[in-house]
Amino acid sequence: MSLDQLEVVLSWAVGMLLATSALLTLARITIGPSVLDRVVASDVLVSIVLCALGAHAALSSGSAALPLLISLSLVGFMGSVAVARFVARDRDPDASAPYDEDGTGR
Repeated sequence: MSLDQLEVVLSWAVGMLLATSALLTLARITIGPSVLDRVVASDVLVSIVLCALGAHAALSSGSAALPLLISLSLVGFMGSVAVARFVARDRDPDASAPYDEDGTGR
């Protein structure tokens, strides 16, 4: 088996694994019983897209996808942090109170 054939086989294997994981993640987004399940699944889907872009950059030996990789990873991270903060605030019954029990601010 030549090096070119090995590269083709490995790229197909990586593509199939990424496609399978993306389909399973889309199923979790669709079925997910809670909002947090859907948020985690969407974060995983962003990670799968990042892996696909990284694999494409590695196979094509180009660096055109790197700015997209960086910006998409930052947007995915910030989205996850924002949702986690809002969900934590919704679950904390004292989050709307401006002061603690001793009268000091938060």
